Amino acid sequence: MMGTTKLYQQDVYLKEWDAEITAITDKGVYLDKTAFFPEGGGQSCDRGIMAVPGDRGLSVEVLDVQEDGEDIVHAVSSPGELAVGGRVHCSLDWDRRFDNMQRHCGEHILSGIFYRECGGVNRGFHMGEDYMTIDISFEEQPSDPDMPVPEELDWKLAKRCELLANRVIWSDVPVTVFRFDEREEAQKLPLRKALAVDEDISIVCVGSPENAADCVACCGTHPSTAGQVGLIKLYKVEKYKGMFRVYCEAGARALADYGMKHDLLTELSNERSCSIEDFPAKVRGTESRLAEVKAQLAGLKKTILSGECRKLNAVLRPESESAGNPLILHTLNDMSIDDAFNMAKEYMGNPICGGRLIMLYAPDSTSYILVSDGTPACGPLVKEYAGFYNGKGGGNDVSARAMFTTEEDASLFADLLSKHLK
Repeated sequence: MMGTTKLYQQDVYLKEWDAEITAITDKGVYLDKTAFFPEGGGQSCDRGIMAVPGDRGLSVEVLDVQEDGEDIVHAVSSPGELAVGGRVHCSLDWDRRFDNMQRHCGEHILSGIFYRECGGVNRGFHMGEDYMTIDISFEEQPSDPDMPVPEELDWKLAKRCELLANRVIWSDVPVTVFRFDEREEAQKLPLRKALAVDEDISIVCVGSPENAADCVACCGTHPSTAGQVGLIKLYKVEKYKGMFRVYCEAGARALADYGMKHDLLTELSNERSCSIEDFPAKVRGTESRLAEVKAQLAGLKKTILSGECRKLNAVLRPESESAGNPLILHTLNDMSIDDAFNMAKEYMGNPICGGRLIMLYAPDSTSYILVSDGTPACGPLVKEYAGFYNGKGGGNDVSARAMFTTEEDASLFADLLSKHLK
């Protein structure tokens, strides 16, 4: 293998070409020339088709592309169908390639603006499936050395940089790739990052070198003009390992995200018979009324539970008919298990229990809250017997919870404890 001719470096818009298979190994298929971009520089690889000319009508999918020294290796769906020395007609998945070009160039523009405007240095970049991330570290102020570097990337500053990045797109400045054999010439360009390689250097410059929106070493693929990026949109900014992680998107993906969110907001505002502009106020009004209802409900539940406590206290009196019963079952209809727990707090470790087990039952949840003064111990009872009826739960000596999947299982558990305690 003599090294693959990298057609994507000559023409990023090349979609089809013919090539010769120079080798096939366990790594994949090697061609004498390829326009399939290998994974690298934060950008995912290209995909597409290799077709064998002639009557066979054979084609294989290109699933992955990686660098292998000076060569490019292609992982394909059926390498056994191909032969060394054979010719193939290659077709690029152009939608995927252009998507990567838009996103990668969008990242360049935004990173360049962060660096120019506030000394934000790109220390990490990832093109994910759902969004891109850029990790910005504040280290210097290139546009004005006397201006202090910001302490944080707040949303106001981030939005300003977003606007300036989109203005670069609207100006449709050229995106030029300069290639150098040695770093001496490359370093004459206004680079925002020091070079990490000494030879075979590719510099991507957005705008002219005299007035560049961004200028940095990069091996990825980019459109020929900034206008083809279309749009840059920020999603959020958060602190990350002493830096600031910017979540963003560019190109068709940014437009699709805007469309999805616009459709969602339109649907929600239509459901509430208001305009999109009035929707936030409508939501705040609904939340305010909901808070009032919740407060009223909490008051009503407190009153109801006080009444239930009075009923239970009457049953617990020494002169009551249930005085000799070691287990008191009290059902809370139309109440939740959380309500039962709140009521149980009045009896946990309380001498009023008189050595009896109280079981508060919430039918809707098929669950019990067990309480006592410590005798009998609640937790061990649940641990030992709930499993007999597909139940689970646990607790301590003065309180425990037992949960069941059916009312029948819950009833059988209560019956078993009643017989056990008697």
